[in-house]
Amino acid sequence: MKQHDFTQGGLWRQLVVFSLPIMATNLLQVSYQFVDSLWVGNLIGASALGAVAVSSVVIFTILSFIIGLNNAALTILSQQKGKKDESGLARYLNAFVVLMTLLSAALGLLGYVSADSLLRLLGTPADMLHDARVYLQINCLGILFLFGYNFIGTVMRSLGDSRTPLHFVMAAVVLNAMLDPLFIAGFGWGVQGAAAATIVSQGLAFLYGLFVVLSKRLAPFTWPRLPAREEIALILRLGIPAGLQMAVISAGAAAIMSVVTSFGEQVVAGFSAAQRLDSVIMLPAQALGTAVNSMAGQNIGIRRWERVSRIARYGVLYNLFLMLAIAVVIFFCCGVGRIAVHSRAGCRSFRH
Repeated sequence: MKQHDFTQGGLWRQLVVFSLPIMATNLLQVSYQFVDSLWVGNLIGASALGAVAVSSVVIFTILSFIIGLNNAALTILSQQKGKKDESGLARYLNAFVVLMTLLSAALGLLGYVSADSLLRLLGTPADMLHDARVYLQINCLGILFLFGYNFIGTVMRSLGDSRTPLHFVMAAVVLNAMLDPLFIAGFGWGVQGAAAATIVSQGLAFLYGLFVVLSKRLAPFTWPRLPAREEIALILRLGIPAGLQMAVISAGAAAIMSVVTSFGEQVVAGFSAAQRLDSVIMLPAQALGTAVNSMAGQNIGIRRWERVSRIARYGVLYNLFLMLAIAVVIFFCCGVGRIAVHSRAGCRSFRH
């Protein structure tokens, strides 16, 4: 489980080697909702698939602020790694653990108690409301697991290790794929089974990741304690703008969904399938952003600005190449919607 030092060595090769496991990890994470949608759409129907789609928009909106803090964690921790400040790394790691735990618990509780109101605000059709509410509430109960193993992944990437998080996510996705049909059809739990399978798999992945990191001492985790005021101030100064940016994006998706739901379950199902494809298309750019953040952070920590500039330039060129390649591939994806949506109306919505 190699940790890279990005303050020296060839940057182009480092960027490619470091970003590829992140792309694979992001692709596997997107597959959670895709696998849920695949099984729900085929085993239950369009109404249940629409319920999952509406709930997923709310879940993403609730989590957006903590996603911003996760990005702030990558920035701060990678800078401490670059400076080789072990004490500072341990202190900020503790501060993030405390803040992420409290905020995850608070937002999970808020999402659970306000699930019905949030879904009604989005104009969720009556025939979807029950399934959407249950799916949302179960996911809110497990939000701590989701951010637990995602945060462990962020910590490892800040230290220059993008492969270890891939192992955690791979285990969770494989388990989720096996549990989904068992919980949905085998136990007859329906949409609730899809949500339960996701939470169980994420919880086990979090425990597995925590065990590996602690047993092999891959990161300087300590018993949580009250962080210093300046540590909290720096985290919030970087995390709040990033969190608000994510919240605005997710609020836009929620606003679109509130309009889409008025057209019925078939349109919602097709729209949700198109959203999944859109998420996959954006994965390379997101992975490159994470890689550039970590690599630049280490060099910012020791004030190597020339390397920081080169990292940013290589990231832009790499991203441009990948986006052009994806644009070509999209022309051949007209039939993707039929994987999760079988009705003609749903497929038409997907194409639009």
